[in-house]
Amino acid sequence: MRATATAAGLLLGFGLDRLLGDPRRGHPVAGFGSAAMRVEQVTYRDDRAAGVVHEVVLVGTVTGLGIGLGRAVSGRIGAKHRTSRPRSNGIVRTLGEVALTAAATWTVLGGTTLAKTGRDMADRLESGDIEGARALLPSLCGRDPEVLDADGLARAALESIAENTSDATVAPLFWGAVAGVPGLLAYRAVNTLDAMVGYRNERYERFGWAAARTDDVANLAPARVSGLLTTALAPVIGGRPAAAWRAWRRDADKHPSPNAGVAEASMAGALGVTLGGRTEYRHGIEMRPTLGDGPVPRVPDLRRAVRLSEAVQVATAVLAATAVCLRRR
Repeated sequence: MRATATAAGLLLGFGLDRLLGDPRRGHPVAGFGSAAMRVEQVTYRDDRAAGVVHEVVLVGTVTGLGIGLGRAVSGRIGAKHRTSRPRSNGIVRTLGEVALTAAATWTVLGGTTLAKTGRDMADRLESGDIEGARALLPSLCGRDPEVLDADGLARAALESIAENTSDATVAPLFWGAVAGVPGLLAYRAVNTLDAMVGYRNERYERFGWAAARTDDVANLAPARVSGLLTTALAPVIGGRPAAAWRAWRRDADKHPSPNAGVAEASMAGALGVTLGGRTEYRHGIEMRPTLGDGPVPRVPDLRRAVRLSEAVQVATAVLAATAVCLRRR
């Protein structure tokens, strides 16, 4: 019954994300980020050991919360209905587990908001609202919007769509299928901490090492699932799987991230564009390797990337639920 509850909860939570998107206020992930900032005031030291402690404390706490919630739901419902017929007791317990898994899944997913932001960016660029597009870019990535023109904004948004399709949907669903509610919450904690401290700058070069490496490990398998789905679903946006596969195999290892390279290279190949090159952040300029073949991406390519991202997200939800059921059998 637990496999059925997990599968149903993953699908229901994915459906809630598609229907509602992220909560506008009181998002639990934002609450975790605020708590992590307070913990950092205590744990911060300019060395790797302190960063390991920071990671273990926060991720361990969230994982323990997931385990505790699961036991509480099963235990309380089981105790409440202990005098009921066994079959009725099992159904009620399963419904409670479905509801918990669905709530956790909705909490950690961000794919619908990602796609909406991508479409909003395309709308602003098409209408010539460059300032509006620049104001929107920080919600997608950390590039310096003030130095980007329309094509630069489209490329930055597209690369973010490619990478975050894996981070915002594929990876949490993958870990939800592997480990249920604890897996969902633990992954989101790992990914959030990487976004907060996993930088190679003066403050976080050593302290953020554990967060960055943990995030790399957590995304190794999901990023490749995302790449495979992007390759297989390339025809959805008029692309060719062979081109996506070729770009992945040839270019992904050039990227400084072992996981973002897979997502971006396969997306570039599917779209028939070239990603990478000169990349301007607020902290400086990076010369990124080029991924894919073809022209630089433009606004229509951004819209195609959003459609492909949504197709990959739907396919991931179905595969995650199917994998849970097959593993049980």
